[in-house]
Amino acid sequence: MTADTRAEQETDAAASASRDEELRAQDPVSVARRLEAILLVIEEPQSLVALAAAVGSPVAAVRQAVEGLVEDYDGRTGGPRRGFELREVGGGWRLYVRAEHDDVVSEFVNTQAPSRLSQAALETLAVIAYKQPVSRSQVASIRAVNVDSVVRTLLARGLITEAFTDAETGAIHYETTDALLINLGINSLDELPHISPLLEDGAEGFDEGIAR
Repeated sequence: MTADTRAEQETDAAASASRDEELRAQDPVSVARRLEAILLVIEEPQSLVALAAAVGSPVAAVRQAVEGLVEDYDGRTGGPRRGFELREVGGGWRLYVRAEHDDVVSEFVNTQAPSRLSQAALETLAVIAYKQPVSRSQVASIRAVNVDSVVRTLLARGLITEAFTDAETGAIHYETTDALLINLGINSLDELPHISPLLEDGAEGFDEGIAR
């Protein structure tokens, strides 16, 4: 085999692989399955553009796949209506438990959760209590650690809830619930101790974290 022949074969193989990848990127079934994998792990609503970048497909193909998944989960394609739904919130898409199943999910999670909160959970809860409504990234900036799993724990315990989703960034902002007041034995967040005396110099801390 000559060098020219070998080069032609390598070129043809590369071209074929490129065509296969292009077809895969636009195949409705392939796009939908890859989207499902991404949707299962995201913490905040993602725009169509962000989802398209994540799965390596055109925005038009992702939009079509999202619409198909919505219909599938809603039981409009002949299958069962799922216990979860794909919902657009704040310009982004995310999987949510259907409202009618909130009680059973909450009860299950609470029975699985340990009775005591970890130190990390207590620190995160304190930040949210004092700075609410606050986003996960803002809490992470203040604590200088990733707080994704801790926020999920606090949500499962019913100590915090989603206050709103920023329309521009898609970031979910959290606030505390009445369950926190009950556990602390207070009637209002106004009864929380002032934070300044608890900081080293009485001035810096939370506000500096939010500004970064």
